[in-house]
Amino acid sequence: MISFHSQNDFILTSEKDYKSWLNAIALIHNMTVADLSYVFCSDDYLHQINVEYLDHDTYTDIITFDYAEESIIKGEIYISTDRVTENAREFDVSFNHELKRVMAHGLLHLCGYGDKEEDEKSLMRQFENESIDMFHVKQ
Repeated sequence: MISFHSQNDFILTSEKDYKSWLNAIALIHNMTVADLSYVFCSDDYLHQINVEYLDHDTYTDIITFDYAEESIIKGEIYISTDRVTENAREFDVSFNHELKRVMAHGLLHLCGYGDKEEDEKSLMRQFENESIDMFHVKQ
């Protein structure tokens, strides 16, 4: 089950389409979604989580908590819509495009992909782009 929650005023439209898309991404990577929550929040909310749980005093666009068991995805993904807005401006893409990138990024972490090393970052970016291309609903 995939669920979406907001700690700010953000509302995800077309939830059904996003759920289908996210499930399809998981399947491509030989995973099954059992329990996945996306929480959309502000910079300050995510910063507090970063400090409290990860001991990082920095702002970030996403934090993923992985509770997976083998090929079964269980996790929580927190996304700062403030950072998504800033990233979209910086990369000269739409908010929706950047949101899809970040949503896919978190799910790809839950599928077992990292992004610490350069080769991991390159593969992650490739899979993010492939994932975005799979989303067929116009926003």
